Amino acid sequence: MKSNTYTTQRIASIDALRGFDMLMIIFLDHFAKALDVGFKTPVSQALARQFDHPEWLGSTVYDIVMPLFLFIVGASIPFSLSQRQQEASGKKAIYFRLARRFVLLFFLGWIVQGRLLEFNPETFAIFSNTLQAIAVGYVLAAIAFIKLKKTHQYILFFACLLAYTLLLLLPEVPGVGRGLLEPSASFAWYVDQVILGDLQDGTQYTWLLSGLGFTATTLSGVFAGETVKSDLPRHKVVRRLLIIGLLLLAGGIIAGNWHPIIKKLWTSTFVLASSGVCLLLLALFYWIIDVKGLARWAFPLRVIGMNALVAYVLSHVFNFHQIADMVLFGFKQFTGDFHYLLLTIGGFGLLYLILWYLWKNKTFIKV
Repeated sequence: MKSNTYTTQRIASIDALRGFDMLMIIFLDHFAKALDVGFKTPVSQALARQFDHPEWLGSTVYDIVMPLFLFIVGASIPFSLSQRQQEASGKKAIYFRLARRFVLLFFLGWIVQGRLLEFNPETFAIFSNTLQAIAVGYVLAAIAFIKLKKTHQYILFFACLLAYTLLLLLPEVPGVGRGLLEPSASFAWYVDQVILGDLQDGTQYTWLLSGLGFTATTLSGVFAGETVKSDLPRHKVVRRLLIIGLLLLAGGIIAGNWHPIIKKLWTSTFVLASSGVCLLLLALFYWIIDVKGLARWAFPLRVIGMNALVAYVLSHVFNFHQIADMVLFGFKQFTGDFHYLLLTIGGFGLLYLILWYLWKNKTFIKV
């Protein structure tokens, strides 16, 4: 892990979008739930539900968080692994960097959600976290970017989706049958159970075969990053992102009538629909920040986005609500049901101060 001044070419809208995504899991989800604790109205309940994942079928706003992370990682690849940088570093150094990042992301995933810090083999989960999904998607998409022509990258994207769909539909799960896309019944879940055994994370999520979907999601970000990096006029970049985003979203929704959109399985229709939303979000941020030049409002998002890994790990390892309560506990007699809201704002403020301090000192931590 390195701490340095970031010298790679930066696109302000990508940094801001990364910060927006991170904001949803370090503040907005807790904020929505805290509002509901305080107000207890149908509106606050509906808002809180949008910041929680559905049990199985259906989608909420919160479902975009994980695919947006993979998408943004992919969008950064054309900048961090450009032909010039490949020639300057050499292929051996590039592949070593990919392997190191894969290992570090997996290790951090064990810390934040794999229960590694419990030091108990019986509770440890080997594959259970967004960082590990990013590790798989990033390495495979990066190798594709380095080794394959653009046309072949597109073929790989659709091949991943087709292969995963067929794997979910055709093989028979012992004692269950074939083609079932239910919790603890799909072929992807069966593969996880057979290979990971007691090291499964105990949730409804699947991980091993879902790596095909993680790769496709990351590749969609690569395509977006190449579009932003291209010599196209900026207004045409926005138009292309919008058109492709709408096509993918529509394709995912329409195909979802036959092959359901299920985030916890990361179905191919989920990849299409979520990638479409990611493209639309990037188009919006790029148009506002890079085309219109309206960037001041996004400064807090860039502070978060440029140290997103720090924000993610710290928010999972340390309970900033409890830390804030050490200072703000005296307000509970005045705030009542809104005390959780106060702690949510206070805890986020503490985390943001750390990120702002890193930004002010031009310290950006990456793997």
